[in-house]
Amino acid sequence: MSDLESSIDRLAAATGFSGVVRVDRGGRVELATAYGLAHRGWNHANTVDTRFNVASGTKGLTALTVMCLIEEGQLDLATPARSVLGADLPLVDDRVTVEQLLAHRSGIGDYLDEETIESPTDYVLPVPVHRLVATADYLAVLDGHPQSSVPGERFSYNNGGFVLLALIAERVGGAPFAELVRSRVCEPAGMRDTEFLRSDEPTGRTALGYLDGGGLRTNVLHLPVRGSGDGGGYTTAADVHSLWSALYAGRIVPMDRVADMVRPHGDVPAESMRCGLGFWLHPTRDAVVLVGSDAGVSFRTVHDQAAGVTHTVLSNTTAGAWPVARRLEELLTP
Repeated sequence: MSDLESSIDRLAAATGFSGVVRVDRGGRVELATAYGLAHRGWNHANTVDTRFNVASGTKGLTALTVMCLIEEGQLDLATPARSVLGADLPLVDDRVTVEQLLAHRSGIGDYLDEETIESPTDYVLPVPVHRLVATADYLAVLDGHPQSSVPGERFSYNNGGFVLLALIAERVGGAPFAELVRSRVCEPAGMRDTEFLRSDEPTGRTALGYLDGGGLRTNVLHLPVRGSGDGGGYTTAADVHSLWSALYAGRIVPMDRVADMVRPHGDVPAESMRCGLGFWLHPTRDAVVLVGSDAGVSFRTVHDQAAGVTHTVLSNTTAGAWPVARRLEELLTP
């Protein structure tokens, strides 16, 4: 057993970690290990190919889907959201652009303002979650939130902005958002296990999300029954690695588009991060990050192209990924 594996094993045991850890370095899988249970009621263990909800990790897929549509000439970074929305969501400022939505600089009112939520396990959506199945269903929760700042003025993390991007993508792409993600991102990347699953109909190899480390209470009453542009995609550790590999090989969008997405579009001192277009950026080195956090979900993946290192943690508990992710950062940072 390697020092890396033994260190993660000890931490997983000490924290009751439930999920999957994968580390790739120098072109080989250095660590791929599963812990805990995917389904506590049936005592089904997590495996390295279990599918996990990645919450806001989905935003990277949304951004790439939008970039694909831009590359195809169906959108532009400067496209005003209003030109696609028509009369829908009248409180969205007419000056808001696709680029501002991608960079969290649109200033639109957010249906899920994380700065006002003390705990993700306390939050309850304003509509019954079973009604949020298709992206158009989210209009019911996106509407009625006044513009909070001038478009382009400042960074403000915005979940609703990425649902709005999914809606825009559907309308110009002529297909349901999940299908656009599959055809534009997952298929060229070889991500065979990534899709938007219904939380009330979990399929094989899918982890249920648990609100805490003990008990059987899942997140099925907390999150939309089917996710959209801001979260709710399910994936595996292997598919996350495939995403990074395909991204930096130019198989999803050309490398000039990738470069634009992973260059800093703003500093976010409160998160000790920088922000690109749909991706977080490490504050001091050229590593790219996706993070997801929600009731029954915690996820973090870091890709350092220059160092040839990727590390990914997927967990089916609300905060289970964070101790392991911090330890990997300590052990693997050059």
